[in-house]
Amino acid sequence: MNILIFLVPAALLLGLLGLAAFLWSLRSGQYDDLEGAAERILYDDDKPDNDGPDDDERRS
Repeated sequence: MNILIFLVPAALLLGLLGLAAFLWSLRSGQYDDLEGAAERILYDDDKPDNDGPDDDERRS
């Protein structure tokens, strides 16, 4: 039963640390744009590289 003297404060301390980390993430804007990253993957920003020679020109 003496171990509870150490475990209860340790559990409370870890819970408070987790709560503080969550509140910090809310204030720093981590959850502002939840859909942006999910939609960003759908758009193709890569454009073909037309500066280099074509395959036909490389073979010559």
